[in-house]
Amino acid sequence: MDTIVMKFGGSSVADNDRLKLVANKIIDLYNKNNNIVVILSAQGKTTDKLIEEALELSKNTKDREMDMLLSCGEQISIAKLSILLNEMGYNAISLTGWQAGILTNNTNQNAIIENIDTTRILKELEDRKIVIIAGFQGFNENLDITTLGRGGSDTSAVAIASALKAKECYIFSDVDGVYTADPNKIEGAKKLTAVSYNEMMEISSEGAKVLHNRCAEIGDKFKIPIITKSTFNNKAGTIITDIIEENTIKSIIKKDISRISIVGNGIIRNFDFIRNVLDIIEGEKLELLEFNVSESKISISLKNEVNDEILKDFHEIVTK
Repeated sequence: MDTIVMKFGGSSVADNDRLKLVANKIIDLYNKNNNIVVILSAQGKTTDKLIEEALELSKNTKDREMDMLLSCGEQISIAKLSILLNEMGYNAISLTGWQAGILTNNTNQNAIIENIDTTRILKELEDRKIVIIAGFQGFNENLDITTLGRGGSDTSAVAIASALKAKECYIFSDVDGVYTADPNKIEGAKKLTAVSYNEMMEISSEGAKVLHNRCAEIGDKFKIPIITKSTFNNKAGTIITDIIEENTIKSIIKKDISRISIVGNGIIRNFDFIRNVLDIIEGEKLELLEFNVSESKISISLKNEVNDEILKDFHEIVTK
């Protein structure tokens, strides 16, 4: 029997109606004779609200106490989903990070996972339970709760998938995959069917919020296929996996008002494409501050503000 890990972000579990959508997606895969492990984020903007409330009490909060506070958000999510699934007739159990055996280093607020003892998870799976685990959190050698930093639930999901040798890991959110550009800004942005681990790490590090870069690193290390999909439709998503010797320009990311990055395997050898990029900079009379080319990324820093029209010019050569 295959094990599948499913992670749902904060917007996916924001209220009870959305939790029902999540439950139905879980049940669909469970009924296909799979073991299911679910990783959840806190509901909606819960984490931001908790941070805001803590700062109203003190501007000098201790990291340990913030981890104690912020871990509560995910625990609310997992308990609610477990209650719902059990009500729907499916045997489910919720586990905190420490109950799931997620051991981290001693760094609060940005901890790194050192080991996952899967004994409890495997025991519950043997009983055909749907195991629901709090993302973003673990525990250290002092038995203190730790958190993994922003995007930490993605990291939890891929790390658990790796420890369980899962068949695949789904990352569900309010977007249905990785695009050639931000589809909210570029009308012609196209969804990518596949992206390599290295490309995804570059895309994430430049600010794209589809996937946390740490989880792409773990996926690469343990070769776990990661599939990004939307909770709110059934469209095909994007798979992040090994892509051997494919030289394709994949995506353009605007990190701030004057910096853009273009990502794709073998970009350093694509001299015609690099020339086209420089031609746009020259044609638009943009003042270049920095231009770096690596194996899989072009990073451009400009003195000018990069507006959406200029971004569209770059996007056109990306998607040729």
